[in-house]
Amino acid sequence: MTALILLSLHILILVTFTTRILLRDDLSPQARLAWFVVLMVLPYTGFLIYFLFGEIDLGNKANTRHEMTFGLIRERAGSLMGAPENTDRMIDLTYRPAFRYAASINGFHPVDGNKAELMADAAETTARLIADIDAAENYVHVLYYIWLDDTTGVDVAQALIRATKRGVVCRAMADGLGSRAFIKSPHWQAMKDAGVKMAVALPLDQPVRALLTSRIDLRNHRKITVIDSKVTYCGSSNCADPEFRVKPKYAPWIDIMLRFEGPIVAQNELLFLSDWFQATDENLDDFMLTATSIEGGFPAQIMGDGPTERKGATPQLFANLIACARREITLTTPYFVPDATVLEALCSAAHRGVDVTLVFPKNNDSWIVAAASRSYYRKLLQAGCHIFEYKPGLLHAKTLTVDDKVSLIGSSNLDIRSFDLNYENNLMLQDDEVTGGICDRQMAYIEDSDPLYLQDVLDWPYRKRIWNNVIATIGPIL
Repeated sequence: MTALILLSLHILILVTFTTRILLRDDLSPQARLAWFVVLMVLPYTGFLIYFLFGEIDLGNKANTRHEMTFGLIRERAGSLMGAPENTDRMIDLTYRPAFRYAASINGFHPVDGNKAELMADAAETTARLIADIDAAENYVHVLYYIWLDDTTGVDVAQALIRATKRGVVCRAMADGLGSRAFIKSPHWQAMKDAGVKMAVALPLDQPVRALLTSRIDLRNHRKITVIDSKVTYCGSSNCADPEFRVKPKYAPWIDIMLRFEGPIVAQNELLFLSDWFQATDENLDDFMLTATSIEGGFPAQIMGDGPTERKGATPQLFANLIACARREITLTTPYFVPDATVLEALCSAAHRGVDVTLVFPKNNDSWIVAAASRSYYRKLLQAGCHIFEYKPGLLHAKTLTVDDKVSLIGSSNLDIRSFDLNYENNLMLQDDEVTGGICDRQMAYIEDSDPLYLQDVLDWPYRKRIWNNVIATIGPIL
């Protein structure tokens, strides 16, 4: 009798979750199949996994607040977002589709008159950042996914305290999960006590709400610093030492950061404010936003993505930019679990004769991502792509360069987490000199990498290939 009851309960739960999955129009066929596999292979644990991680929705309240926030930004600061006609005026015909698509996500269009400096390494990034904070006259805004209480994290915190004490308005925001230890540390409290305005993105103190309305692991993965509407930093670096002591086995973390001046600063600041308003009730009237063009500067635009934006925006942007390539594409990312949109775009580019080079870490801090990533190597290599695995540390730089002319940098990885779950910030620019500098950095990564050839993959043991493909089967829901 007990066995019959358990069997009936199992069938009821299976039917309920299967029906729920089939009713969801936001899932791709691959994701549905992956969830079915999880439910079948893990009869009871699978239900719990789906309950915790199956739904990607922050709830009506968060969606409504997001729409209201961007509506307010467009109403009061729309001129800083650029105009639709800027794309035709500023961007080469070949690359306009990608810039137009990026504009369709948040409403940020290309703005001209920007300049950028590529930071040499983590030490220069931190030194320049702290110098800019120490020179701030009006305000400093920072948002980090990971903020550690190491040398970099403490130095930035102390710089914000110094700025606040001399009358600069400082706003600091960190993700509730990625920076959970720092948020509980004395340094966070010291900033509060000094008068720094603090906020937590997606806090972890509301577990019931998270369980009932959404996945519990939706995160704010952005890395934004804005100073006096004059300077912004954009790239892959968190507020942490490259030794990244929470995962020292894979250190150093190899990041790329650029320091920007020009109207693009205001766009990045508006993206920061969209997150700040989500977490606080501060009024937009409290902010003085300006944009100053630099003579001879290049065009660029900001793109932000997240679970409150339309689904598929980031992979479609990557696919659009890849499709624009005429000669070469170089891509670096630590986490490569692409959806079909990006995978087929890369393969089709290689098939039409574009030189496609992909650089990934040789030793990844996520064994799941490493296995799933390598399941795609054979298809990519057969299409004619070149694959390199970086050896000296964990290559964390997220870069895409096209034809030595257009660059896309920021926080987005090429995996489902960045595509669907995280709030991300990216910057796309058109400039020969800046893109050339990023290409040189990419080449330095390649020089420290091992090349992977098709025969290498074909020679992998069967157990390794089977394992990679098993993990890739659930790739759409990783």
